[in-house]
Amino acid sequence: MKANWQTRTLAELCEIFGDGDWIESKDQSAEGIRLIQTGNVGEGVFKDRGEKARYISEETFKRLRCTEIFEGDCLISRLPDPAGRSCILPDTGERMITAVDCTIVRFNSKQALPEFFNYFTQSRDYLSTVDGETTGTTRKRISRSKLADVLIPVPPIPEQQRIVTLLDEAFDGIATARAHAEKNLQNARAIFESHLQSVFSQRGDGWMEKKLEEIGKTQTGSTPKTNDRANYGDFISFVKPGDFNTDGTLDYDKDGLSESGAAGARKVPAGSVLMVCIGATIGKCGYCDQDVTTNQQVNTLTPSDGSSNRFIYYQMLTESFQRKVIHASGQATLPIINKSKWSALSVWLPPTITEQATIATKFDDLLEETQRLESIYQQKLAALDELKKSLLHRAFSGAL
Repeated sequence: MKANWQTRTLAELCEIFGDGDWIESKDQSAEGIRLIQTGNVGEGVFKDRGEKARYISEETFKRLRCTEIFEGDCLISRLPDPAGRSCILPDTGERMITAVDCTIVRFNSKQALPEFFNYFTQSRDYLSTVDGETTGTTRKRISRSKLADVLIPVPPIPEQQRIVTLLDEAFDGIATARAHAEKNLQNARAIFESHLQSVFSQRGDGWMEKKLEEIGKTQTGSTPKTNDRANYGDFISFVKPGDFNTDGTLDYDKDGLSESGAAGARKVPAGSVLMVCIGATIGKCGYCDQDVTTNQQVNTLTPSDGSSNRFIYYQMLTESFQRKVIHASGQATLPIINKSKWSALSVWLPPTITEQATIATKFDDLLEETQRLESIYQQKLAALDELKKSLLHRAFSGAL
């Protein structure tokens, strides 16, 4: 830290430092004075979330003696994630108050700029300090008194302004680069999905639609008794919805069954296609290249006519097949595809096994290229995040 910098507690820098108001559901109304909550506080940014906005009436405002907050005030969330994140209030065009788990910070303009502090709250040092002061079992939080004692580096105001200006410019550039990388990431996946849809919607001559039960053995998994630990071991992999990888392969190493446990389970031979048949991830697909067993949340197809399991897997990724899954699962709170519904789902098959294999190989190659591009863009995004952290560290150690 530079020689002319000081260190102050957060509370020492403020004209106002206090928590928001305790507003119960019964106190809220459809319009009036807007209630800003922890969900509106992003990491350095205000999240408007206008569609979820809540309000209290003028009468309630007076009855509860609420504290009004204004454009330019800082709000700090005392709840994760992460605790201690802050934002600067914009002009929302509405009168505002905030919830009790948000701390209101109004700085003494001769000591600290809100923009300087807002950047500081995104730094590793600050977030690590706050995290070290959080307590609680079910829901961690930092107390207002602990937050008040957090130490803040305080350069002279001109130096604070210089740092803010540099970070504004750098972060704008990083935001632009990030937007490009995210767009390229989306485009890489979109190209694969577009080709996938094109092949299966513009079918060639001789393609036939067949139910899954017509092309192989369909079954639903089974779950051994968890209280019998002898059922579990490393004799054969035991696949669950969480074991499906994004490329259709399966994570075989998470759980397994013993030989005795496998004896009472339904074996799924290598070369089968698998799909999650219940819950939020219904329709998620994969294929196995070794024998496995599955739990009751996974349906399987073992082709008996030599059909390519990867060809069928790729077809099950299409929007048209996924629509069939959703339609068959019904409108219940918990969507489900039972064995009879699974067996009745249909796919389109070319006239020869060779053609299936050729198409599947082309998709394999395209998927490999897509994943290569996605990896590049993910690395760029990670590098941009690391650059932001590095700039913040340099800024608040006096090295920017």
